Amino acid sequence: MSGIEARLAELEARLRRLEDEREIAALIASYGPLVDDGADAEVASLWLDDGVYEVDAYLMDGAAAVAEMVRSAPHQGLIAGGCAHFQGPVHVQVDGDSAVAVGYSLLIAHRATESGSPRFAVARATANHWALQRGSGTWRVQRRTSRLIDGQAAAHELVAGPLKA
Repeated sequence: MSGIEARLAELEARLRRLEDEREIAALIASYGPLVDDGADAEVASLWLDDGVYEVDAYLMDGAAAVAEMVRSAPHQGLIAGGCAHFQGPVHVQVDGDSAVAVGYSLLIAHRATESGSPRFAVARATANHWALQRGSGTWRVQRRTSRLIDGQAAAHELVAGPLKA
């Protein structure tokens, strides 16, 4: 391989990595608006069919279970009351057709006040570890693990561990 070919191959690899990181960040960012819209099929399509979503002790096994969570009465109640699932920036590490993304998210909920003026409060702050797989040229969630940030070490280990590796 000539010097120019090697440089071109290196540039192509760097571009592919940046494209992968951007696609993964966009996938994760899309979760909030979709779940707040109640778009169950679209939210489920972010996961592999056999993907897992684990929120503390609550386990959704498979994309169909993720869709069911979106349709559930508790989640529909959040939507009806006004909420925003905000996914903060994620740190993405790509390794071929596998990737890990870590970061934080907030659930912001509308709360009625006695005066009737709108008030929003953080209802939940969560550490997130996303394991993703690329298949047929598209990234999907293999497993999302979320832990409430409540002072326990598990939440911080979830996000800091991959950053230390």
